[in-house]
Amino acid sequence: MSSTDIYTVVGGGAIGGTLAFSLARAGHRVRLVDTDAAHVAAVRAHGLTVARGEHRESVRVEAVTPEECDATLGRVLLAVKAQATGAALDWIEPRLAPDGWVVSLQNGFNEEPIAQRIGAGRTVAAFVNIFADVVEPGVIMDGGAGALVIGERRGAPVSDRVRSLVDDLRSWGPAVADDNVEGYLWAKAGFGAMLAATALADAPMAELIDRHPATMAAVAAEVFSVADALGVTLEAFDAFEPHAFLRDASEETRRAATARLTAWLRTQAKDRSGIWRDLAVRRRPVEVTTHYAEVFAEAGRHGVATPVLRAVIAQLRELEGDPGLMTEARLDALDGLAAGGRSTFGDVAAPGAEQAAAVRDWLAAHREEMVADLAEYTSQESASDDLEALDACLTWVRHWLDGALGAPADEEIRPRAEAGDLMVRRYPGTGARPVLLLGHYDTVWPTGTLAHWPFRRDGDRITGPGVFDMKAGLVQAVWALKALDALGLARPACTLLLNGDEETGSLASSDAIVAEARESRAALVFEAAADGAVKTARKGVGLFTVTVTGREAHAGLDPEAGASATEELAHQILRLAALRDPAAGTSLNTGVIEGGTRSNVTAGRATARLDVRVATAAEQERIGAALAALRPVDPRTAVEVSGGWNRPVFERTAPVAELADLARRCAAPLGLDLREAAVGGASDGNFVVAAGVPVLDGVGAVGSGAHARSENTSVNGMVERAALTATVLAALAGS
Repeated sequence: MSSTDIYTVVGGGAIGGTLAFSLARAGHRVRLVDTDAAHVAAVRAHGLTVARGEHRESVRVEAVTPEECDATLGRVLLAVKAQATGAALDWIEPRLAPDGWVVSLQNGFNEEPIAQRIGAGRTVAAFVNIFADVVEPGVIMDGGAGALVIGERRGAPVSDRVRSLVDDLRSWGPAVADDNVEGYLWAKAGFGAMLAATALADAPMAELIDRHPATMAAVAAEVFSVADALGVTLEAFDAFEPHAFLRDASEETRRAATARLTAWLRTQAKDRSGIWRDLAVRRRPVEVTTHYAEVFAEAGRHGVATPVLRAVIAQLRELEGDPGLMTEARLDALDGLAAGGRSTFGDVAAPGAEQAAAVRDWLAAHREEMVADLAEYTSQESASDDLEALDACLTWVRHWLDGALGAPADEEIRPRAEAGDLMVRRYPGTGARPVLLLGHYDTVWPTGTLAHWPFRRDGDRITGPGVFDMKAGLVQAVWALKALDALGLARPACTLLLNGDEETGSLASSDAIVAEARESRAALVFEAAADGAVKTARKGVGLFTVTVTGREAHAGLDPEAGASATEELAHQILRLAALRDPAAGTSLNTGVIEGGTRSNVTAGRATARLDVRVATAAEQERIGAALAALRPVDPRTAVEVSGGWNRPVFERTAPVAELADLARRCAAPLGLDLREAAVGGASDGNFVVAAGVPVLDGVGAVGSGAHARSENTSVNGMVERAALTATVLAALAGS
């Protein structure tokens, strides 16, 4: 027997280890290749072991690390995590015999990437649903019966090599050959989405699926809507009936199918998913985020909304950083998203590829005019504390807007005594309620900064005070509207609101922002992007001052007569530090401390200025209550807390998630993979979300260096973001 007759199993974990064990026990030659040296050493020393309850059985298998093996490979069973596929192929490709082949026994959609590397003729498709886990080096826990289907790619007829492989794999269990592996893979993607959702909490899969039918039905239906757009015929497997989870399935059918599924899951020895185990036990990144990249890509191409599934994946990424944040409350929130997921933006259709291309190409043709507008705008200095400069800048902006967009249907300039004036312009369009286009024209840069740091362009990179935060954002918004007008595309009624005190907390403009938001159906905030991502969550910000009043006395002559305000403040600062909760996203910084008059005088007064950031309304309430409850340690002193919450929490509500999903679907035809992010900084979008209006924030410049001398923006990014804005507005106009 030649080396190419050996089954080489690359990846000896749950799936690979289970099948390698079964093949070896049936008398086939098996080579196990795994990067885990401890796992390989255990297999060499004790054999490959499968545990079923208290019973363990071992077989001898050749086990090597990739560095130890340079053999020619014939029949390769690839069973690595999806995200490790590329690295595995780097090792396999130069060793694969001309007549060798690779079968993807993996979760997710991996056949096409494999075929691109080693050739379509050497790639075999497979669907695998094996319940197993690696419980210790060299030992696989058998989680119960599953399903295994092998076939040729893209529905080609079952071949002799597939039949031979299936015959051998029947040593494991009910392996079958089929010409619709794709139908099984998409069915499993829906089932897998349900299992992924169960990993958000620490409880058995069956219980969570039972208790959260809305979330489970929603994630499966979103996947299956994509499959339907691709013309895939779904296939049932094990106890999972995909047709019961289609969008148009009856509630009765879905309930019955869910009951059968959970009853079957309760018979399995493995009651939690491998995703849960990766997070909670192994503390490693999950592969499911890779699995659904293909689903999201196809959803974008076909205009299918996937807000609930995207929310699941985003939360799994969060749990990778801290699995201790698992909670069933996450599923409760997703139930709400699923229940209302089709009421706001979930059914809004994104523009087609032809329309998106027309917008992108038109804006690309006007790239230099956009740069010229930004250069001129940047030359208008607008420091938040220079009212004269702010007034001059706003005058320029009004004149520029008149030339770019024509006179508005209505304009209001609302004077502010100690801040830049607020401007509201209303432009006609479709829909009874407008879309709010929100931004600010003030910057953190002092008047005179341009004298030594002027606007500069070097290829794609533009630098200068305010280009990133946020002058490029307004230029992009205006050119997005110009593109729609030039191409004869509909746009929604829009309210453009610019304030002149955002950088100092929007103290003079927040009420007006909230009032305009409540008259709007949605808001786009043209603050800068977060490394290209839109912002769908921001922390709330509290600015507080703790003032301690003590009793002055001579520190040397009469030290007992005084009551030190600075000592009392030190006690309070330690109490305040204990309020931090990084896991909940709560930070508290005592940034400025002042107190006392002289070193030989017991301090009669001391103050501390606090910056508090919270990620949830619950944390905002907790911190507020704790500050209100501060009491002095020394009863001879008094403690007072002043200030308040400068901006409310910007939480990723269901409508916010839907609006972000719409933006993603609009970005896909433009060739953009739009991501979303949660950030610590606040914006005027916080006020809008708190008013109950969905917000897409971070639609502005692509670049970096906000509030720093490195502030920069990308020319190509301006074109991309203007095109994104235009397509989102076009979608909203048509809804």
